[in-house]
Amino acid sequence: MASILPADPTLEEIRAALAPLIAANAAFDGFGEAALIDAAARLRVDADVARLAFPGGGRDMVDAWFAGIDAAMAAKWPAENLVTLKVRERITTLVETRIGLLAPNREALRRALALLALPTNVPFAAKLGWRAADLMWRLAGDTATDYNHYSKRAILGSVYGATMAVFLNDESEGHADTRAFLARRIDQVMRFEGWKHRRAATKTERPSLARFVGRLRYPGR
Repeated sequence: MASILPADPTLEEIRAALAPLIAANAAFDGFGEAALIDAAARLRVDADVARLAFPGGGRDMVDAWFAGIDAAMAAKWPAENLVTLKVRERITTLVETRIGLLAPNREALRRALALLALPTNVPFAAKLGWRAADLMWRLAGDTATDYNHYSKRAILGSVYGATMAVFLNDESEGHADTRAFLARRIDQVMRFEGWKHRRAATKTERPSLARFVGRLRYPGR
């Protein structure tokens, strides 16, 4: 459902309000001028002002739509509502929530991903994927600041992207095939994480060449 604009909206408020209407149109018109103009007319926003809200064109429209999905997911599952679940259940819940939010506009999602797959948009697509994975991990309670911060997001981004590819062609009842695929992938990730932690816990400290040379140079240390 589109947002109701305040009396004197900012461009950011206009952008957020137009995004879901553009996505609804994108199934037929793509993320382009026609979808934008129709959405602006429905929201009674001047067409030129609507264009100003999306200076980057189609990819800005996709960005705003995905940002709205992020916000809706966070509103439905704030971090405090996930604390009683296991980590795998938190991530599964969040990804499945995103699927549910995207499901009404699956053809628009197909159009969005095709747009982001263009060579000039690949870095931008990576940025949006990272943003989604980062939000899901933060909602799941992740506080890692070392390399795990990056590896967790990279792995989840890969899982999420693969799951979306399955979702786009899933005709099963309630997207059961997508959910089963997601469960298998997350199970694989959790097993890998378990192995990594066990390996770290049992790894013995190896001799350090730097420390050995340091002792030769400073024998009293």
